[in-house]
Amino acid sequence: MTIVIDRTNLPPRHPEKAHRPDTAILRKPDWIRVKAPVSKEYAATKLIVREHNLHTVCEEAACPNIGECWTKAHATMMIMGDTCTRACAFCNVKTGLPGALDPQEPENVGHAVAKLGLKHVVITSVDRDDLADGGAEHFAQVIRAIRRLSPGTTIEILTPDFLRKDGAIDVLMAAGPDVFNHNLETVPRLYLTVRPGARYFASLRLLQQAKELAPAGFTKSGLMVGLGESREEIMQVMDDLRAAGVDFLTIGQYLQPTRKHAALERFWTPDEFKALEATARAKGFQMVSASPLTRSSYHADSDFAALKAARLAKTTA
Repeated sequence: MTIVIDRTNLPPRHPEKAHRPDTAILRKPDWIRVKAPVSKEYAATKLIVREHNLHTVCEEAACPNIGECWTKAHATMMIMGDTCTRACAFCNVKTGLPGALDPQEPENVGHAVAKLGLKHVVITSVDRDDLADGGAEHFAQVIRAIRRLSPGTTIEILTPDFLRKDGAIDVLMAAGPDVFNHNLETVPRLYLTVRPGARYFASLRLLQQAKELAPAGFTKSGLMVGLGESREEIMQVMDDLRAAGVDFLTIGQYLQPTRKHAALERFWTPDEFKALEATARAKGFQMVSASPLTRSSYHADSDFAALKAARLAKTTA
């Protein structure tokens, strides 16, 4: 039996984009195509996520790597609900007025991480500008729950910018994440159209503060390409990130979710990504992941192991 869901009376995922003119969606090149997820391991991961009433950025942001990652039980938990208070032009996460925080969520995340048997987990969230601390304490509670329920798991947090939320970064770093990740997403020139609710230098300062508060920890940031940025602008962002002490850089291809989202200008080729990776490594990043399908949490477990090894090699050389 086929079940048809009537969506005609459902609110739009992106009401702020409803009146934007449609833009053409470019045909994907062969190097960026992925297979639909069908494995039994994928289904098992999905069941655990549902059983614990959790959201994942894998689903909400329509990540192209969900089949590969969930087959390996690598689900990126998205806390504090499924509705974001920002309206970034590139993002597919639902926007609007979010509901109250779920007080059971930290425990649910901890139990799910333990049941999935994760060695490394990435925890991200929607923006919660409606909360006095932006959700920093909730993040900290999730970290503490994972430490208690799955003590062998290393924890990477991918956070919002907590713009104008004094003390948020102190709360986060006091909880002791192994990796602090905050994405710059694009070059400064494009912030007003691509990431209008954010401020480039505020994001840079957040990354710098994370390193200052936990010098022995790792910091990480990511960029999308294909929005009209130039190679020279990307080089400047790399320099800014290195000046902020960032250890790990990810660079991936922007994929336009709908005709109402920011227009995709072009697809960068695999060879161009290799060149970006070589440049980033030459600038001093301890770890770089750059490919068309790279996302912040893609291969995060193996990349974290490589990052630790790179630091160890540097300190013992």
